[in-house]
Amino acid sequence: MDSKRIAAEHAVTYIEDGMVVGLGTGSTAYWAIQKIGERIKGGLKVRAVATSRQSERLAVENGIPLVGFDEINGIDLTIDGADEVDQDLNLIKGGGGALLREKIVAASSRKVIIIADESKLVGQLGAFPLPVEIAVFGSPLTLQHLGRFGRPLKLRAADGQPFITDNGNYIIDCQLNAIPHPLKLHDEINAIPGVVVNGLFVQMADLVIIGRHDGTINELIRTKPGTAQS
Repeated sequence: MDSKRIAAEHAVTYIEDGMVVGLGTGSTAYWAIQKIGERIKGGLKVRAVATSRQSERLAVENGIPLVGFDEINGIDLTIDGADEVDQDLNLIKGGGGALLREKIVAASSRKVIIIADESKLVGQLGAFPLPVEIAVFGSPLTLQHLGRFGRPLKLRAADGQPFITDNGNYIIDCQLNAIPHPLKLHDEINAIPGVVVNGLFVQMADLVIIGRHDGTINELIRTKPGTAQS
């Protein structure tokens, strides 16, 4: 079985009747949404908030009831993927282009479960380019300011045109190679006018479920800031 699917389906076992569930975006979250749909057909009663139009469509296809933020007081559990996970459970996210909505949903969740295959577990963040969502207005100047953190910087494209997020913004992918101090970099990037959000999710994951190619899983639990245990 696909290691992403193994991790996703295990994560869904944490969902209980009556929960409000955050639905992530991407190839790993796809399997979680599919499994939630199966459980709903079996009698599970939940409501969900999607982090992208893509996830909204998938939820509707699988019979998952969606709600707006104005209908809820918070989110019980969010299941989402990641592009990189370090030993302290800090993340790089945004490869799927939904980082702003993903961060809003994660920050509003009582528990955040990250699902990934073993290739996403790294000793230090940074090999995967860091996505930074920026406003279209003034974007050349914002790009100049981002240049001090690393090069090359690349305006994400789709079909030969700049990629536009669900929120109407651009994404800049920053090749930093190594991020020794994720929180410091997170705050410095967010301080740049024109930056909407960046893809560093620092100490937001409560549980990381790693699916392995041999069919096994590992659970990494954040017990307190700066530590994780398996």
